[in-house]
Amino acid sequence: MARFSIHAKKNMKKVNKLNFKKTLSKFTTGVTVVCVKNNDVILGKTVNSFNSLSLNPPMVLFSLGNYSSSINKYMFSKYLTINILSKKQKKISDNFALKRPNLKNIDFFDGKYKTVLIKGCIANLECKLINKIKKGDHVVFICEVLNISKNDNLKPLMYFNSRYK
Repeated sequence: MARFSIHAKKNMKKVNKLNFKKTLSKFTTGVTVVCVKNNDVILGKTVNSFNSLSLNPPMVLFSLGNYSSSINKYMFSKYLTINILSKKQKKISDNFALKRPNLKNIDFFDGKYKTVLIKGCIANLECKLINKIKKGDHVVFICEVLNISKNDNLKPLMYFNSRYK
C-alpha cells in the first residue's frame, strides 16, 4: 500500500488556469513549427504540444488553440509539415509564435505533397492530416507521417519553465 506524507497533501492545490499553466511548464518539451501551404500561401505556427501517437502506422499529434487566427487553414489542409527545431533556431520559433510571422528570412524547401519544410531543423516530418478532435479550447490534429528527414549533428531546442533551454 502506498503512503503519502502529510507534507505532500498540503502542497496540493485546487486547479485554476494560472497554476495549471505554471505546473505544466515544468514539463520539458521540444519546439516545432507546423506549416501548411494553401494556394501558395505558407502558414506556420510554433507548437510545443506535439507527440508521437503510433508506430504502426506511424502517427503523431499536435494541438492548436481554437482562438488561433489561422485555425481554419489548418482544419482544412490535407497535408502539413512538422519541423522539429534545433537549438540554433530560437529566432524561427519566436517568429512563428507571432500573429503575423515574417517569412522573408525562412529557408524553406518543398516536400513531396506540395508542402513546405524548414531547412536546418533537427528533424522534418511530412504528414497527412487524418483526424481532428475538438476538446476544451484546442483542436487535436492527428497525422500520419509519410516522409521524414533528420540531422543527428544538431541539438534540440527545448522549452522548460516558460523559457528556451
